[in-house]
Amino acid sequence: MRQLLLDFIESDPFDMHSSLLRFVGKCLLIAACLVGPEKVQAGDRPNILVIVADDLGYADVGFQGCKDISTPHLDSLAADGVKCTNGFVSHPFCSPTRAGLLTGRYQHRFGHENNPKWLPDSLVDGLPLSQTTIADVMRTAGYETGCVGKWHLGAHPQFHPNRRGFDHYFGALGGGHVYLEGLKGSGEYVIPMDRNGTPEPMQGYITTQFGQEASKFIEKKREQPWLLYLAFNAPHTPLQSTPELQKRVEHIANVERRNLAALIVGLDDAIGNVISKLKSTGQYDNTLVFFFSDNGGPITVSRCDNTPLRAGKGSLYEGGMRVPFLVSWPKKLPRGKTYEEPVISLDVFSTAVAVGNAKTSSTHQPEGTNLIPHLTAEIADAPHQRLFWRTGGGISWAVREGRWKLVGKKGEKPELYDLAKDIGETNDIAANQSEVAERLQAAYSVWDQDNVTPVFESPRAAKPKANTK
Repeated sequence: MRQLLLDFIESDPFDMHSSLLRFVGKCLLIAACLVGPEKVQAGDRPNILVIVADDLGYADVGFQGCKDISTPHLDSLAADGVKCTNGFVSHPFCSPTRAGLLTGRYQHRFGHENNPKWLPDSLVDGLPLSQTTIADVMRTAGYETGCVGKWHLGAHPQFHPNRRGFDHYFGALGGGHVYLEGLKGSGEYVIPMDRNGTPEPMQGYITTQFGQEASKFIEKKREQPWLLYLAFNAPHTPLQSTPELQKRVEHIANVERRNLAALIVGLDDAIGNVISKLKSTGQYDNTLVFFFSDNGGPITVSRCDNTPLRAGKGSLYEGGMRVPFLVSWPKKLPRGKTYEEPVISLDVFSTAVAVGNAKTSSTHQPEGTNLIPHLTAEIADAPHQRLFWRTGGGISWAVREGRWKLVGKKGEKPELYDLAKDIGETNDIAANQSEVAERLQAAYSVWDQDNVTPVFESPRAAKPKANTK
């Protein structure tokens, strides 16, 4: 109870009325648990840690075959869990992926298909308030909720993490940030850090600081189940790092690749510190950890490596949204397993709800799948019959069904690829497999009927198609 009172005193400065309601609600929840059989102890349900990298290439980490960049902590996490070789995110660039992740729904359903501009006065450019987040749901199930790192889901106070279900937030609210105080940048890249609505100066290297803040949350909340969304901005541009990190990658001749590598090494270090905290506090075995990138590597911007995939960030070829993807839960999942069936970041929401015994409202319809029985082989079927993508309000789109992938572009004939034979999407077989192409195009049309026109434009906007509803 003392901690609840402290949490209330330090609560969201934007809305004390909401904080009071939250405080009272937690008191009622504890009272109910103390007198009933459903009392929740730490260990009864897993903690949930969602780690998201930013612009990480498909082959830029050791467990994906990278040779020139050392990522021992991520490799160890892969050895302790399940590597999903067909792991996808729901969009090929930053903010829409995060909107889909936090809601468990294709972000096209509510118009979050672009990156919001940094507009602190805009009531539109951000994750729509109509949407329930994973933090909202898990908090009602008795979980403590925290968010550390890059937000990129709206600059207006109404979009702040503390108002979207997170009890605690520390990080950078915009789409990116400089890595050290005083380095070159503009706009939201040079604003102060934000701690629960209060500006705070940077303290050292931003990637390290995000890891430290996550570790503090894990230490503080060890007595109750928690959800932590840890969203790094590494290795997104600007390619800035410390001299110590640069020294560790000096063997890489290409300057751009070396600068990228330094960011990835720093990211791996920070994740290693977080995993070490889980282990030292006895929480590692019963923590469900997800790790993936928010999109494919931007091969035209930095020397990232998406081998053997085609294209990169922004594209609906595999290199745009097929990403390094790990799931670890030592208490439940097999160690060192490779899982080949397609999975997607939308599955995080549904998996968390299932393992946390949480409930969603009848008005919120998540579109992911609980991955646990699939990863343990309790269910042999693939988690998804099909996966879908769309950008620019329909300028480009794609469908994945098992081995088949159909890619469409406005004004062009769709291209069909057999990913089992052609992972690099080099041989369009739509003419030879017309029935498959027609089936997938029809499936996309049905899926697209429930999508809406983007509600805001990216800083570099694409013209959307008309509303399909």
